[in-house]
Amino acid sequence: MNTLKNKELNYSYPFPLDKNAHEKFNQLIIRQKNNNGWFIESNVREAIGNLASEMTEEKIWSWQSNYIFNERNPKNVLVIMAGNIPLVGFHDFMCALLSGHNVICKLSSDDNTLLPAIIDVLNEIEPALQNRIHILKNKIQEIDAVIATGSNNSLNYFNEYFGKYPHVFRNNRTSIAVLDGYETDEELQNLGDDIFTFFGLGCRNVTHLIIPDKYDLNAFFKNIVGYSDVINHHKYANNYDYYKAIFLLNKVPILDNNFVLLRESNDLFSSVAVINYHTYTNKLDVNSYLQKHEKDIQLIVGHDYMPFGNAQKPSLTDYADGIDTMQFLSKIS
Repeated sequence: MNTLKNKELNYSYPFPLDKNAHEKFNQLIIRQKNNNGWFIESNVREAIGNLASEMTEEKIWSWQSNYIFNERNPKNVLVIMAGNIPLVGFHDFMCALLSGHNVICKLSSDDNTLLPAIIDVLNEIEPALQNRIHILKNKIQEIDAVIATGSNNSLNYFNEYFGKYPHVFRNNRTSIAVLDGYETDEELQNLGDDIFTFFGLGCRNVTHLIIPDKYDLNAFFKNIVGYSDVINHHKYANNYDYYKAIFLLNKVPILDNNFVLLRESNDLFSSVAVINYHTYTNKLDVNSYLQKHEKDIQLIVGHDYMPFGNAQKPSLTDYADGIDTMQFLSKIS
């Protein structure tokens, strides 16, 4: 799968997939933007590359060996997937499959072709998987457990229809950066990755900065210039223009570098093309804010937290919302 991260294809992969099949998948990547305007080619390749870097035999065995599964009693696990970034539901799919259960995939209409293509490859490698992987197209049949990811509004739907089953339900979260003023240029450039990868649409994208009082934001602006081409994407640009107009009409003070808007606000969540920030005077202020919003924060980057530039590079054990999905699946009876 890692050969698909770059445009230059390498056909010496360790599984029996011929050149034509590989090229077919490559063309699917290129066409994603026709189905979802946010899924530009570079972002799809980025998502695939990040997943592929964890798909080594050593990493998978090391991860899987921490759990005990009853493979003689597989259950039907419904996985309801979001579609905000490419293949965002892959980890849940993989967990259900590796835990020995049957997986029923409810795909998002925003991302409904990449995973089926990967499933085709898996079935080619191991035909027995065809009986364990199902893509839901009609009415939900017999299920034993549910893993569902969606909006806050979706959570009400999940609870109403699937609350009676063993479940993991996830709703909106976002990520945050805590700066101390001693960041290097390279670290601030890496923070740009955490903010702008996938146009900031993922729950692991940084949408809020906590900065020291009297922090010079010029250093931040200088080091994110390399991401200025996001404004050339029409959907992103529409968001930028819309919120800039709203802020100006409502006389909301903003900082503007012509491709992202910074608004001083304690609000944790921000819209695409907008970054909220607020200042602190001591560590107690930071800890208080983090504790207040703990249930809405996916991750934190900073010197005392996750290193800058790693927000969109989760390992196999970086479970969404801090819920150990594999542990949950091992307990289904």
